[in-house]
Amino acid sequence: MRSRWAERLAPIAFVLVWSTGFIGARYGLPYAPPFTLLAIRLSLAAAALALLALVMRSSWPRKRVAYERSTIIGILLHTCYLGGVFVSIDHGLPVAVSALIVCLQPVCVAALAGPLLGERLMPRQWTGIALGLAGALIVLEPGLRSTGDSAYQPIAVAAAIIALIASTIATLLQKKWGGGIAMLPGTAVQYAAATVVLVVLAATFDHRPVDWTPQLIGALIWMVFALSIGAVLLMFWLLRRGTASGFSSLYFLVPPVTLLMGFILFGQTLPPLALVGFAISSLGVLLVRESR
Repeated sequence: MRSRWAERLAPIAFVLVWSTGFIGARYGLPYAPPFTLLAIRLSLAAAALALLALVMRSSWPRKRVAYERSTIIGILLHTCYLGGVFVSIDHGLPVAVSALIVCLQPVCVAALAGPLLGERLMPRQWTGIALGLAGALIVLEPGLRSTGDSAYQPIAVAAAIIALIASTIATLLQKKWGGGIAMLPGTAVQYAAATVVLVVLAATFDHRPVDWTPQLIGALIWMVFALSIGAVLLMFWLLRRGTASGFSSLYFLVPPVTLLMGFILFGQTLPPLALVGFAISSLGVLLVRESR
């Protein structure tokens, strides 16, 4: 019974916590450049997970290939994906547009999961993918309409596209390889590898100093413990329990939930049409999610 409730509540918890990533970026980026902010966040998360793995006596990988795979996934998921999202927002791309580009991931995963993982989608699941994408577009349409394409910096758009490609590949690789690696040590290795790359990127491209304000510290605490530890471990657990396509369908709910949080926290207008889009996205997720 507990396992069944966990499987029902885990996707909801993941969407709610993962959606705060854009909110955390909005709070933190004014006080620290993107690569520096991510390097601090992931280094703290790596240390915390390594300590937790030792306390819980998790078995660390003994084979070199496990560390190599964790390194590849870590760089893709935590350097390229998160770095791309942070850079796009830092260069002025509206959060709605960044979320829209990233939420195309389920379509990419569904298209590649068949040949790479042997997953087959039923017609109702393809319908769910279409509904999820349509709902996300409906929710994001006001934000897209209010900002002209001419205002988007090419580097911001390119960074969001890189984030989309990296998260798609990382999700497929995590589903293929992640089952043989203990979650706590494996994720700690991912964060450590990503931190090394982010430090190099920060030294090369970041030129603003870090302003250690209470707002930045609060954003870091949330991003380290709620996102980098809680949400990411939940992501890997969901991937082990289901299919890559089924998990990726949850990303369709991230943009609507993010806009709802923006309305609550920042007073952003949420038109009635957005609620219709939210309902359509929810229906799409229900169609794609498949029973074990």
